[in-house]
Amino acid sequence: MSSVVNENNFKPEVLQASLPVLVHFWTPWCGLCRLISPMLETMQGKSEKQIKVVSINADENFKLANAYRLKNLPTIMLFKDGELVEKLDNFNSRDRLEMALKRLMNKNLSLS
Repeated sequence: MSSVVNENNFKPEVLQASLPVLVHFWTPWCGLCRLISPMLETMQGKSEKQIKVVSINADENFKLANAYRLKNLPTIMLFKDGELVEKLDNFNSRDRLEMALKRLMNKNLSLS
């Protein structure tokens, strides 16, 4: 299950996490953003590797959104050992999003 992260707990929850962390930047007004959470939880449950999934409301955490230069929502980022290793954005359909997430999980988590 995804946990909610904000500017106050981003460092310990994401940058200092012992597991890879998949960060979902979203907003309440973004329709595609609302479809992602169930997809991420399903992928997290099916993954052979352990991964932490968190969500961040970009409207309420402007400093984080600005620091990671969000241009589109939803934006998915994968952090490993405190480093941003992949950033996915510019989705226009659920199918493209699902394909990108599968590629991300297979490519980056196999390196763990």
